[in-house]
Amino acid sequence: MKSPFRAALATALTLALAGAAAVPALALAPTHAPSTSATPAPAVDPSTRPNGEALRKAIEGLPNDDATAALVRVGGKHGTWRGSSGVHDLVTHRGADPHGRFRAGSTTKIVTATVALQLAAEGTLDLDKPLQHYMPDLFPRPADKEKKFLPIPVRSLLDYTSGLKTGDGFDDEYAHRYDTLDPRTVVASAIAKGPQHDPGKEQHYRNIGYTVLGLLIERVTRDSYADQARERIFEPLRMRDTYFPGTDPRIRGPHNRGYQKMERPDGTTRLVDVTEWNQFDRFAAGDMISSTADLETFTQALFGGKLLPPAQLKEMLTRPRLAPGVPEATFGAGLQYMKVNGKKVWLKTGARYGYTNMIAATEDGSRTLVYSVNATDAKGEGMNPVAERIAGAALS
Repeated sequence: MKSPFRAALATALTLALAGAAAVPALALAPTHAPSTSATPAPAVDPSTRPNGEALRKAIEGLPNDDATAALVRVGGKHGTWRGSSGVHDLVTHRGADPHGRFRAGSTTKIVTATVALQLAAEGTLDLDKPLQHYMPDLFPRPADKEKKFLPIPVRSLLDYTSGLKTGDGFDDEYAHRYDTLDPRTVVASAIAKGPQHDPGKEQHYRNIGYTVLGLLIERVTRDSYADQARERIFEPLRMRDTYFPGTDPRIRGPHNRGYQKMERPDGTTRLVDVTEWNQFDRFAAGDMISSTADLETFTQALFGGKLLPPAQLKEMLTRPRLAPGVPEATFGAGLQYMKVNGKKVWLKTGARYGYTNMIAATEDGSRTLVYSVNATDAKGEGMNPVAERIAGAALS
C-alpha cells in the first residue's frame, strides 16, 4: 500500500535537479548499525510512547542507495527517542555524527514566519497591509497591463497565496555552486514576470514569498534578517548550532557529508559530494544551517507557546480560504497540515542537495519529530524512502 506521507508531502519535495560535472564514484559500503536511545515517560500508556523498534528499522541498513546517514529525534510528553545511523562520509566510512549540522532548507521558512508574526504581535508589521505599502520600490508601474499587481497583503506571503511567480536562478546550479546570486535579483526577476493570480485566490508552494518576506523583515526592522532571527529565536533558545552562512559555501562545525546522484553521459549514475554549496539566494526561504537538537528545541518552543502569543500561533495554524473551484489549502503560515490517526499534525519539510529534513508536531505538542537524512537524491520527486519510513514510524 502506498504511504499517505508520500502523497501529502509531494508538494514540498518536488523540485528539478540540475546537471553536474563528472567526479569519481564513491562506494556505499560498509553499513553501520543504528545508534539509539530512549527515555519513556513514567506511568503512561505504552501505546503512546515512541515506537522504538519501528524507528530503528526505519534507519537501519545505511548507507544504501537512498541515503548515507540519518539523524532522528522524537519527543513529547509521552517519552523521547534518539537515533542515528549510516556514515559521516563515503571515504573514511566512520559512523555518522549524531550531533552533525546540516542544511535545513525550507524548514527555514518556519523561523521566518515566526519572526514575521512576532513583528505583527508587536505592531511593527501589519499583515493586512499590502506589500506595496512597505516596499513600493519593488513594484514600479508596469507598461504591460498584464504584469500589473493588485495589492499583495503581507499575510499572503506567509500562506503562499501572493500570486508571485518563481524568480530566476542559475541554469546549472551545480556548476554555479560556489557563485553568489543575490536574493534581491531573484525577487526582481519574479516581479518582472507579473502575477500568476490575484492575491488570496490560490495557494502555490514556492520559495519566492519567503524570500520577499526576509527582505520585508529587513525593511521594517532596519536590521539584517539573520540578526533578527538570531536575536529573537536562536539566542533565547540557545540554538548554538543554527546560523545563516550567507555566501560561505561551507558548513561550519561538525557535520556529515552530503551526496547527490548525478547522471553520466552514458546514463549510469555516480555519487557527487555536494556538501559545499553557496545557498545565499535561498535566503529567508532556505539558507539556514542547523542540527536536529536545535530544531527539536525550536519545534517544542513554538508549539509550547514560548515564541508566539496565542493569536499569532493560531494565525500560523490557520489555512486560508481560497477561491471557489481551486484545491483546498494545505498550508497555514508556513506549516503544512496533515491528519494522522485522527490527530492534527503540522509539519515542514526542507531539502537542499545532499540533505533532506523535517520538523513536525501534533497540534497539542504531545508528539514532535525532527529528522535529517543525507539523501542521495534530496531534490528528486516524491519523498525519500528513508525519510518516509521515519515519518511513518514516528507519527502513525
